[in-house]
Amino acid sequence: MAFADQLGFSFKAPGRRVWVVRDLVAAVRTQVEREYSDIWVEGEISNFRAHESGHLYFTLKDQDSQIRAVMFRSQARLLRFRPENGMHVVLRGRVTIFEGRGELQLSAEYLEPKGAGALQIAFEQLKAKLEAEGLFDPGRKKPVPALPRCIGIVTSPQAAALKDILNILRRRHHTANVLIYPAQVQGDTAAAEVSAGVKYFNRAKNVEVIIVTRGGGSAEDLAAFNHEGLARTIASSQVPVISAVGHETDVTIIDFVADLRAPTPSAAAELVIRSRQEIEDQAEGLRLRLARAVRYRLLVARQALTEAAQHGAFARMMGLINQRQQKLDDLSYRLEKAERKLIEQHRRRWERASAAVRHYDAQRVLAGIRHDLVSHMSAVAAAMRAILLRQRSRLDQIQHQLRALSPVAILERGYALVFDSSGKLVKSTSQVEVGEEISARLARGSLVARIEKKDNQR
Repeated sequence: MAFADQLGFSFKAPGRRVWVVRDLVAAVRTQVEREYSDIWVEGEISNFRAHESGHLYFTLKDQDSQIRAVMFRSQARLLRFRPENGMHVVLRGRVTIFEGRGELQLSAEYLEPKGAGALQIAFEQLKAKLEAEGLFDPGRKKPVPALPRCIGIVTSPQAAALKDILNILRRRHHTANVLIYPAQVQGDTAAAEVSAGVKYFNRAKNVEVIIVTRGGGSAEDLAAFNHEGLARTIASSQVPVISAVGHETDVTIIDFVADLRAPTPSAAAELVIRSRQEIEDQAEGLRLRLARAVRYRLLVARQALTEAAQHGAFARMMGLINQRQQKLDDLSYRLEKAERKLIEQHRRRWERASAAVRHYDAQRVLAGIRHDLVSHMSAVAAAMRAILLRQRSRLDQIQHQLRALSPVAILERGYALVFDSSGKLVKSTSQVEVGEEISARLARGSLVARIEKKDNQR
């Protein structure tokens, strides 16, 4: 008899359900995702790994526990900073199970640093990265031209900063030319549009300096100017770039890579071009300095020329020139004599050849000899002319130098040489006395005079 029959009870054994692992994991996953579909979790990142697919894998842990987490590419590309091991973060997402290993994990949809904001973290990370690459090195920065003929401005056409810049440029130097590339300076497309403006001016090569500017704003408003792509575009620009973003206290990444940082847009306008009055004042100062220097040099040269004119070297120079002239005449005579002798020799050779070949075709032979004779005569004449021209050119050069240093040339400009009664050159009133007879040599002729009065003042 069955045990149930003996006691008067009837028992039915419960049915047994055998799960397939995949189905069990899927069922648990469904329950977990339904229960924990939108949660916030705080913890420290470890085992961080960024896959080439764009997905981010890491572990979120505290002192007692840990859980794996994944952020897929579609959410990861929206991050304003790069997660790192040891960073304390707050994660928003859902709890799920990775069926391949049956592991509990978090699927992150949003991630922000704990403490410092995401924008500040992203700013510091990008700054450290670009600085390590040498993009902040002062040695690579290009000088800004003092007087650019044309200035390129990349900004929004409605920006108040643009109006400030144009007003200051018009006041400081109204002839300055300005080209404006319209671009958004706030929002998701701002960085790309500003980069496009900088690239356009580099391709067109129609400006000498570029100003990237906008007014002040919050960190979120200025986020476009902390974009890595824009920073690299400015760093690679062949045209000097001035960064004029926000107020003096606002600092962006492009301030470090630009060739010059202006604290405000108005300051950029003052830095990019000097005022017209400053240029005119400097030009006038240079003109006065140049005039004084020229007058001084002329005075020194006149004094040196006067002293040199009294030196015996002039007489020796004239003797040297006369010797060269005589040598040139001798060479000319010898050259002409040699030319006549050579022509006579060729004529005799021609006569001998003509007599020797008289029974041949005399006309053809004579034509050949005549051609040779003319060729030789032309060569000799050209050589003689070249020699004569070189010698004459050298003589003219020496004569020109002598005239430039000759005292007579000074007399031609209205000056006179004064000699006392003994024939000495008078340089001071102390050398002569009242009533003494003096003579003056002019450019053409000379004068004899008598001193009536002396003035000892210089």
